[in-house]
Amino acid sequence: MGFPLEQELRAERRRLIVTLDQLSDEAFDSGRTLCSEWSPRDILGHLLSVDGFAATYLPYGPFLQSANRRQVERARRSPRSRLMARARIWAAQPSLTSRVGAVVTLGDLAIHHQDIVRGLGLSRDLPASVPTFILWDGALLSLRTNVRVLRYRVVPTDGYPPIGTRSGCVPEVRGTREALGLWLAGRDSVSDELVFN
Repeated sequence: MGFPLEQELRAERRRLIVTLDQLSDEAFDSGRTLCSEWSPRDILGHLLSVDGFAATYLPYGPFLQSANRRQVERARRSPRSRLMARARIWAAQPSLTSRVGAVVTLGDLAIHHQDIVRGLGLSRDLPASVPTFILWDGALLSLRTNVRVLRYRVVPTDGYPPIGTRSGCVPEVRGTREALGLWLAGRDSVSDELVFN
């Protein structure tokens, strides 16, 4: 018996590997992503470290950026073949913490997958549930970083209920769940896909 969203988590991890396998070594190592300081290699290093959450992040307490920097630096020293071999195991055998917390880990994964795809000018068909995970994780990240989710009424235009108050004194932002989630997570490059009222 699996955990809720476990199959979706495994499937999105496999889709990320397909995307990464298509990249040249140059794009993998130094390609542009929406996560401005990270290449696809760096993003993969971060995502792989999430499975070891207790050992990787807990020692840093609230200083998650320090933990992320350490994991990215480690990934930069590893050959692509070794990273991708780890990624295949990571996709097939998510850790217990990632499976239990799939509602969060899946959103982080989906946002970072779009960081790579959009940053490199690629495209992919998003499975129906993935934009919702991007929206949820973007809203959570916004609470910790830019509080956009509290300053705007977020109105998805693709069949999901609005987030936030209906008050006339709060501005609205409208767009797809994917674009809204990326914007909430601080990816300002998607702003032209949104309508601000």
